[in-house]
Amino acid sequence: MTEAKFLTPEEVSARYRGEVTVGTLRNWRAMRTGPAYIKIGRAVLYPLDELDAWDRRNLVICSASKGPDLG
Repeated sequence: MTEAKFLTPEEVSARYRGEVTVGTLRNWRAMRTGPAYIKIGRAVLYPLDELDAWDRRNLVICSASKGPDLG
């Protein structure tokens, strides 16, 4: 069994280069939006695999990224 990796809200903010602040994460938790998290007591932790999945769900595909039309 692989050990799950977790990030704190501060680490999640750093992952997104400060563009998603700790306050934004707090608001998203209150609104039940944003990436999935777990709460143990007062500790809020974000599973790394859930953050990766959230990134994929929010990926914007541009037409230039699809490659040339060969057909």
